[in-house]
Amino acid sequence: MAKNLRHWVQAGWALITNSYVTGFLHGKIYRGPIKNICVPGLNCYSCPGALGSCPLGALQAVAGSWKYNVSLYLIGFFMIVGALGGRFVCGWLCPFGLFQDLLHKIPFPKKLRGFRGDRTLRYLKYLILLIFVILLPMFAVDIAGQGAPYFCKYICPAGTLMGGWPLTALDSALRGAIGFLFAWKSVILVVTILLSVVIYRPFCKYICPLGAIYACFNKVSFYKLRVDEHACTKCGACARKCKMGIEPYKTPNSPECIRCGDCTRACPHNAICPNISIKKEPKAVCKK
Repeated sequence: MAKNLRHWVQAGWALITNSYVTGFLHGKIYRGPIKNICVPGLNCYSCPGALGSCPLGALQAVAGSWKYNVSLYLIGFFMIVGALGGRFVCGWLCPFGLFQDLLHKIPFPKKLRGFRGDRTLRYLKYLILLIFVILLPMFAVDIAGQGAPYFCKYICPAGTLMGGWPLTALDSALRGAIGFLFAWKSVILVVTILLSVVIYRPFCKYICPLGAIYACFNKVSFYKLRVDEHACTKCGACARKCKMGIEPYKTPNSPECIRCGDCTRACPHNAICPNISIKKEPKAVCKK
């Protein structure tokens, strides 16, 4: 049960945050007062069932606004969520993370745990965050001085999966208006789906700007992983189990860690455990 708990939490959270049934029935987007509230993970504003807003979409909207450019609400949101758990959101609350998890369970002759350039490619998500989420919305503006949500518009496969495909399936008028951009986004989604079968969470590893934001908090968040140096034998069992390609016994709070808990279950010596602490290196001893 503990092994599958994370997926049940992911599924439950996805259902709660996308429970606007009327949207799926009539192909309409919920626009009520709750939509002003951001949810922690990727959750496309245009999804027919979405009750809240995606923080990345909100960040682009603010950055591209001629009136605002900065939002204290969003700054506080990212700081609070990041400080509490870092990339815990990626591992436990993001619906698109669950989607990739389930795809990776599909049998395939050879799963890729790593490849040449893997480490370098992981910096791409930070570049995408800087260019497509911040700089382009701020400076590539229209005649009225308004920027566009470039990441959502040209890259995000989560928006296509949760918003684009359901809405075009439900609305005949939208199907008639499908053009190159929708086709391009669909190609990105299909490629992401195929890669997710072979590579664990390729979008999270290489593309996701939201993961890049939360990654900056991993080492300073309240929720951390701790390695008991007295119990750890450096056998590498945790590293072999980690699908994100981390060596937890060396860097338990790596920016790439999504707090899935696989390493804690894999350790034969109970040397890795979750720990809630404001200290950089919590001292609590792991207990059975």
